[in-house]
Amino acid sequence: MKIYCCGCQKDTEANFVTGQVVYPHRPDLYSRGFWQCPCCKNFVGCHDRNKKGNFKPLGCIATPEIKKARMSLHSYIDPLWKTGRIRRQKLYGQISTLLGYEYHTAETKSVEEIEQVKNLVKTHIERLL
Repeated sequence: MKIYCCGCQKDTEANFVTGQVVYPHRPDLYSRGFWQCPCCKNFVGCHDRNKKGNFKPLGCIATPEIKKARMSLHSYIDPLWKTGRIRRQKLYGQISTLLGYEYHTAETKSVEEIEQVKNLVKTHIERLL
């Protein structure tokens, strides 16, 4: 499956692997599916098998630095919708409008892009809620 790899900065023909490959120290994840870049070995999780028997990736293949930045972004924006002040779908829609493209955290491709989103949310927090 072709997936964008942030480490290689290109679409790559990712390999489907199990958690035993990417998390050998976590037996609880052995049965989970992941898409792994054959070059840099970074990976992304996937949804459970869909009706067509496919395992859709959860986003693009991120580097460890991008994964860390995404977690930081989630710790900032998730409380906004988890408190019930706004629905998550509506918040993501409003962030998309401000950015000018369809936004989803799992599709962010660089630490700089993540920082841009965080700063945008900080600047427009009252407008978003």
